[in-house]
Amino acid sequence: MSKEKRRVPKLRFPGFTEDWEQRKLSDILKVNSGKDYKHLEQGDIPVYGTGGYMLSVNESLSNIDAIGIGRKGTIDKPQYLKAPFWTVDTLFYLTALDKHSILFLYYLMQLMPWKKFDESTGVPSLSKTTIDNINGYVPSNPKEEELISTLFNQLDKSITLHQRKLNNLKLKKKALLQKLFPKNGKRYPELRFPGFTDAWEQRKLSEVTTCFDNLRVPVTASDRVPGKIPYYGANGIQDYVSGHTHSGEFVLIAEDGANDLNDYPIQYVNGAIWVNNHAHVIAGYKEKLENKFLSYSLKTVKMTTFIVGGGRSKLNLKALLEIPISMPNYDEQCVIGKFIETIDINITLHQRKLDHLQLQKKALLQQMFV
Repeated sequence: MSKEKRRVPKLRFPGFTEDWEQRKLSDILKVNSGKDYKHLEQGDIPVYGTGGYMLSVNESLSNIDAIGIGRKGTIDKPQYLKAPFWTVDTLFYLTALDKHSILFLYYLMQLMPWKKFDESTGVPSLSKTTIDNINGYVPSNPKEEELISTLFNQLDKSITLHQRKLNNLKLKKKALLQKLFPKNGKRYPELRFPGFTDAWEQRKLSEVTTCFDNLRVPVTASDRVPGKIPYYGANGIQDYVSGHTHSGEFVLIAEDGANDLNDYPIQYVNGAIWVNNHAHVIAGYKEKLENKFLSYSLKTVKMTTFIVGGGRSKLNLKALLEIPISMPNYDEQCVIGKFIETIDINITLHQRKLDHLQLQKKALLQQMFV
């Protein structure tokens, strides 16, 4: 006779051996409805909808922490609602029952396949009855809930901290790009490194760069030979392949298919690469235009001015080569390029740390819950 399958997580804190208990959500959570807030005056109490924070009002709907779940629209992204708060009528707020940890239940909610419970063939929707009848597993010992909650809360704090640092670095870079490069055709930037005083000169890209578009080779995914060489398209690396189309120092600029026209895809590359026909490949004249400087300079250009086309916007080669850039002497270009590159390196390091923490949290959620 086969043993009944145990309901225990793969990974747990020492000292806990009991099976987890299956409970309906109605046994551990109370589903509350949000309300219209338009009769309220402006204040300090946050109002939440399915997309998160909306505005602030002068009254609270709840004075205890809760979990926000979309009633209509975005139903698969639970939010942790720190009291006091108000929610709109498209967002349920769930409060803990029976002395359960609201933090633990919040992490449990993140594992629920909410789209599976969608009741509509149109706009995604959930009802109180549906939520009440969903089954979940919880520890029989409240102490285990507490330890799990503490662990994931610390992880979330680390994720928030690294996200904040990453955002600050990106804002710092954006501000420096505005100050280190002259504005509106002026000959001097707001901010300079010591020792540089000469006026900048303005040139069209056609006067100071060489184009290597003729070497590009598009290859469909099914025909690519796997390898270690990055395969670039309009928005960066798409794959890794064997062989290359270019080798050296270049700047890649999206030709068509850019995923963000306001933060236009531009990459500095150095080494062997494969480039398809959706990205232009240019390089500055040797000892006249430094390529890192060129890539950052192009980031300050409003590319929408030079883009043509309707549904699929395109930066054709003729328009690209007409783009004007301001240039100091070569030594100053190198200093500027190296300085901004150090910020990019820090941005990459923080992004990797953030990605690692998010993957760690995802893995632990899968292993520490039933």
